[in-house]
Amino acid sequence: MEDCIFCKIADGKIPAAKIYEDGKIISFLDIMPANKGHCLIVPKKHAQTLTEMGDEDLAALIKAAKKVASALSLSFGNGSFNIVMNNGKEAGQIVNHAHIHIIPRFQKDRLRLKWSHLKYEGDEIKEYAEKIRKFI
Repeated sequence: MEDCIFCKIADGKIPAAKIYEDGKIISFLDIMPANKGHCLIVPKKHAQTLTEMGDEDLAALIKAAKKVASALSLSFGNGSFNIVMNNGKEAGQIVNHAHIHIIPRFQKDRLRLKWSHLKYEGDEIKEYAEKIRKFI
């Protein structure tokens, strides 16, 4: 994609603070981090969301995420991190190129990832499960 910033980074047209790179994946520091050390794991092949990615690229993405998360944990001396992947505008995706965030966490950091909890009424939980199972 010509206008995709992550494609431009993957092609070397825009500089980035690279952490990891192989034939399918590039990882670099987020320029607007939630915490310092916040990394992005990006497939080189353009796909907008997880569901649009090929299985091979998806496997490479999660393997690279594990490598980078391990390196983050070792470099900061703790094993705490969040893995976040926003898929679609309503989920908070800003760059329309599939990517995973790995955010290192610290005991007194300011970052809060919270959501309100809902409850299913009556048989709703069974109905939702059935709707989803139909498409598996």
